[in-house]
Amino acid sequence: MKFVQKEFSCSIEEKKSKFMAFLMPYEIFDEVMIRLRKEHSKAVHFVYAYRYLNEFDQIVENSSDDGEPKGTSGKPSLAVLSGAEIINSAVIIVRYFGGVKLGTGGLVRAYGDSVNEAIKIA
Repeated sequence: MKFVQKEFSCSIEEKKSKFMAFLMPYEIFDEVMIRLRKEHSKAVHFVYAYRYLNEFDQIVENSSDDGEPKGTSGKPSLAVLSGAEIINSAVIIVRYFGGVKLGTGGLVRAYGDSVNEAIKIA
């Protein structure tokens, strides 16, 4: 299993919507979320996913679509973290809506791609 030791970020654009992914150690997830909500107050969605080991060495996972259609953003982001065997880490994807609806498949691809890019950079 792998984990990140510091924050990494990347940005992709899909049909005029901007997806900014921030990959970080799980310990700083809450403070990064607060910072991003302040820095990107005009963004429409703050989607997240995280995985960590609890005190019993069990994997705890969670994700949020933050207003996107159910299952189109948080779960695909979590699936990318899981597929890359990343643990004790979190990802937050900040989305600026560009005016063009992407559909469910487009959202799944865009969120998954943004997390994959952040992992490549890390």
